[in-house]
Amino acid sequence: MKKLDKLILRSFAGPFFLTFAIVEFILLTQYMLKYLDELVGKDLGYDVFAELLFYFSINMAPIALPLAVLLSALMTFGTLGEHHELTAIKTSGIALPRILRPVAFLVVAVAIGAFFFNNFVVPKANLKAYSLLWDIRQKKPAMNFKEGAFYNGLPGYSIKINEKLNDGRTLRDIMIYDHSKGGNNTTVILADSGKMYTEYDDNYLVLELFRGNTYVDQNDGGFRSSSEQFVREKFDATKIIFSLASFELGRTREELFSDNKMMKNINELSTVTDSLRRSGDREKRMYAPNIDPFYMYFKADTGNVKNGIVLNRAEPDSVVKARQLVDLNADILMSASTKARNVKSFTSSYLERINTLKRDANNYEIEIWRKYTQSAAILIMFLIGAPLGAIIKKGGLGVPVIISIIFFIVMYVLGILGEKWAREGLISVGAGMWGANAILLPIGLFFLYQAQNDSSLLEVDFWRKLMTRLKRNKI
Repeated sequence: MKKLDKLILRSFAGPFFLTFAIVEFILLTQYMLKYLDELVGKDLGYDVFAELLFYFSINMAPIALPLAVLLSALMTFGTLGEHHELTAIKTSGIALPRILRPVAFLVVAVAIGAFFFNNFVVPKANLKAYSLLWDIRQKKPAMNFKEGAFYNGLPGYSIKINEKLNDGRTLRDIMIYDHSKGGNNTTVILADSGKMYTEYDDNYLVLELFRGNTYVDQNDGGFRSSSEQFVREKFDATKIIFSLASFELGRTREELFSDNKMMKNINELSTVTDSLRRSGDREKRMYAPNIDPFYMYFKADTGNVKNGIVLNRAEPDSVVKARQLVDLNADILMSASTKARNVKSFTSSYLERINTLKRDANNYEIEIWRKYTQSAAILIMFLIGAPLGAIIKKGGLGVPVIISIIFFIVMYVLGILGEKWAREGLISVGAGMWGANAILLPIGLFFLYQAQNDSSLLEVDFWRKLMTRLKRNKI
């Protein structure tokens, strides 16, 4: 490897790792904010949070890489241009494509690695992340006894503590409604003071009560007879032990989540997509046989039966025919109206089922193409960032950040639109997923052409001179 290649690679490596870490942190923070309300107050521990963040950081990596490559390429070649190092290299007779070559090879390697990472590692990380997130959602919040308010987190009990001392254990003025055996709060416990602590590796909560009374309503609801009464039991000290099993983080089997499209690689996604496509085609072919029973045809006239209606031979033929015509028209109108409603309802539900299969198949196919387009976006972002940095000749985190955000937003909006149109079947899935890359690729080639020809298109002096020239010509 030549010294020039080493210089450029070293100049690119630092900004790349820095920007990737920053972008990953921003995306991860933004993503985790959606689940913040479900995570706080459950006493999960640092290990659970660290595990969840690790898995979701893997999920964010394919999204962060294109933006990191764009920003680092802008910073690297912008800094080289700002310090006139790029000009010196060009003066020695080295063309811009040769200057970009070492970083281009590195970016190609990153894109290929990102594809395999996205296809094999990310689905497994998603399976672990979302199964863990599901278990966290099912976990009860940590116990939080507030003074003067009832706490209903322990199954079968409502507990009110009017005063908690600073030691976190001693309690004053306690009221407990015990409905663990059913009924409408038929057992009430009042205590002057108490202590609260856990035992057996925090698996049980012990509530030790002092100087109180237990009141039991033996009627247990309904109409009270004269023989039924309240029972009061006085105590100096008693203990109530609660199981905390419902507060533990239970783990669900990960296999139950494996059917989601985010947990599958390309081969598995292709299998599901083909199955859904075949099911949709089979439903379309079965529409005609399924709709046929809704149509009833009149029987041929035989004897005293005319169009399926029995004639009354006791009446004159003229009267019979007139009555027959009126009844027949009414019958036909009612029958046609009923059939039309039935056919419309059946067709609507059938069409909805076919469209659902189509949308599901499109969703799985979208995930297939996403693994390709996210890797290709890395190359396109480099194709935009490297020559653009050579043109603007500005390094640091100022102008490059602004330009990177603009292009990332453009890519994101175009990607969202293409994905939406593909999901609804307005365009093919391949066209929708590759649309953003197809639009940005010519822009990158244009910037590369301008940078190779030392264009000053994006420099302030170019536009200032252009405006001066236009004013001069106008005068």
